Amino acid sequence: MKTALAVAVALILGLVAFRTAAGAAETWEPVGLCGGGAMFSLAISPLDPNLVMMSCDMSGAYISRDGGKTWTMFHHSMLKGCTSCAAVFHPKTPGRIVAPGGWGGGLRASSDAGRTWQPYGKERPWRQRPTVLYIDPDLGDRLFVGTSGGAYATDDDGATWRACEGAAGSALGFAADRASPRDARVYFIGTSAGVFRSDDGGRTFKASSEGLPQERLASFAGGSDGKIVRLYATVPSKVVDGKLEGGVYVSKDAGRSWQRAMNPQLNVETKRASEWAAGEFPQYRFALTTDVAPDRAYVHGSSTSYFPPNHSTVYRTDDAGATWRPMLFSDPRFKAYNAADDWLTKTLGQRWQDVPLTMTVAPGKSDVVMTSDGMFASRTEDGGRFWRVCHAVPGPGGPGGEPTWINNGLVVTTTWNYYVDPHENNRHYICYTDIGFARSLDGGRSWIWEVKAIPWKNTCYELAFDPDVPGRVWGAFSETHDIPNSNITEGRHRVIMRGGVAASSDFARTWTKTDLPAAPAVSVILDPASPRDSRTLYASLFEKGVYRSDDGGKTWQRKSEGLGSPENLRCCRLIRHADGTLLGLVTAKRLPGGEYTLSGTGLYRSTDKGEHWTKITDALPLYWPKDFTVHPKKSDTVLLGAGNVRGHEEGALYRTTDGGKAWEKLVRKGPEHFSAFYHPDKDGWIYMTLTEGAPGAGLWLSRDDGKTWDPFDGLPFSNVQRVHLNPADKDHIFVTTFGGSVWKGPIEPGK
Repeated sequence: MKTALAVAVALILGLVAFRTAAGAAETWEPVGLCGGGAMFSLAISPLDPNLVMMSCDMSGAYISRDGGKTWTMFHHSMLKGCTSCAAVFHPKTPGRIVAPGGWGGGLRASSDAGRTWQPYGKERPWRQRPTVLYIDPDLGDRLFVGTSGGAYATDDDGATWRACEGAAGSALGFAADRASPRDARVYFIGTSAGVFRSDDGGRTFKASSEGLPQERLASFAGGSDGKIVRLYATVPSKVVDGKLEGGVYVSKDAGRSWQRAMNPQLNVETKRASEWAAGEFPQYRFALTTDVAPDRAYVHGSSTSYFPPNHSTVYRTDDAGATWRPMLFSDPRFKAYNAADDWLTKTLGQRWQDVPLTMTVAPGKSDVVMTSDGMFASRTEDGGRFWRVCHAVPGPGGPGGEPTWINNGLVVTTTWNYYVDPHENNRHYICYTDIGFARSLDGGRSWIWEVKAIPWKNTCYELAFDPDVPGRVWGAFSETHDIPNSNITEGRHRVIMRGGVAASSDFARTWTKTDLPAAPAVSVILDPASPRDSRTLYASLFEKGVYRSDDGGKTWQRKSEGLGSPENLRCCRLIRHADGTLLGLVTAKRLPGGEYTLSGTGLYRSTDKGEHWTKITDALPLYWPKDFTVHPKKSDTVLLGAGNVRGHEEGALYRTTDGGKAWEKLVRKGPEHFSAFYHPDKDGWIYMTLTEGAPGAGLWLSRDDGKTWDPFDGLPFSNVQRVHLNPADKDHIFVTTFGGSVWKGPIEPGK
């Protein structure tokens, strides 16, 4: 088994760099912290418990071949992630995997342990999204697909399908009685509507829920070793007459009857004991078991108090629910702490006790359990006695004793900007969604999570460096993420009016608030011509416009005359050109009735330090401009990215060469163009990025000023946001992404 040090050394040497299976010469390496975003759909191979798959909610799909120590993102052309359904590994054929092909509902298959993928089967009969895949452990040619509205089966690799008649509801899990014959195989389906049993090989099903409450199931699992069958289900909890009802149920007679398996060894409290609890009373959302040990099961119970005994934890039974014991104590303040440290515990001395988004057990080894949530991924290989983190590899440590962390490939977070310090090239910085900010002291090889001294901890959007004073930095911070992407414009995430600009004088190690109105700060820029001791700064505040400081951020004045409109001041980006011209972008806003407004939306220019703004996109009335860039030598030449909104096919990259009098659609490669970037040293080179919904590559390069474009086919992640350079490394670029962290790769395609 590899030691943590050996893994770290391998990662430092770049041995996990990604080379696309499609054959492109590009080699890409993920950069920065791992974890920190929502992870779903865990699956473990029954033949090799070190072979694991997982998805994130930002379209990435990942595989580990060493039990979660290192991960590889599948190339987006091969397989995208699915949050509603996990992959399934074939029980007899090594390397055979079937997985949902993203969020569209179709399936894909691999015969080489995930190195390449092809469509699975012929036209599918379901129209809903899959929720669970299951292959009979003894009859490897029989695959079941559970969906949000029924289940289907195939015996010929998807050439033909049959509906599982009688199984209603959204499928949660499958099980088989391994003692039954093929043609009269006994199967069980747990769904949101209950448990259903088939005695004819999965063709027809009847309810088998006697003893279960007539309520929606939360989870289902079953195991059979050929001698006994054990079924487990969880039901949403509720309090009736002061007592907790629902919870965990067990069937020991193949589903004919069910008994409640709750006792005081589980959390049976009826009221919240802590403000940090997950709810007013516990909920049991996951049940797991295996065919190799049907009497052993795991369930997860949410917390009614942060600290034990009623904390959020995994419970284990070895006697089919007669007794239980808690197996996970993930906070270092707990006396029974039994998890490895990560960047959060080492920095804050605690860990958030979230309810998992996914949880699974190795089908062939009941001691191996994995779980992940909105931040962390963990694995136990001894039945829950100790939990190893799968999202953090310790690095060499900083000079001041700060813990550092090395990328292991599990990149599931959004990044906005990547910076190389203008004074010390070994210092690198990443602006993150959800986890705020990270810095590196060794050129990006290892990373320090920096959050203690940041006033607003969710998102860092942008940094501004003093060109003359080493260590002096300003940052734009916010408690609202995803600006200006669709989660915000469509209203799926609410706008939290907290954020602002903070200042640092020690290379972004500690920060101090500046005095701005409370609002998400998305941009902060510095005028390098301003006096060294009284820098002029500009900040864009989402929903509140532009502010200027003439004393290094001590005081600010609103400078939004002519910018946006009273109903839309969603200023999301500022750029100052070398000639002093300021440009500011006001992005999309939906009105209460659901329609997008053109009022205020567009790109604006100021030539008097922000005192007055003039709209320069009257000739280009876009509903959803997303980002822009300015030619380094000509402030009248601007590239503007835009996305489609309902009923308006406007996604493209646009250009003006006369300061906005006229605009041309330069290129369209997908529904959401994000931005573009001029290479400062290569005349005519333009990088272009696409975010959500890119039909192919998310990063493109033109070497002829936009006449022709070449895709970066080797970049595994397709939702790309911005491109950054390292002045000391002319051969590589850094790209920030909407959900796949940062990637380092070649400056041009095919290299």
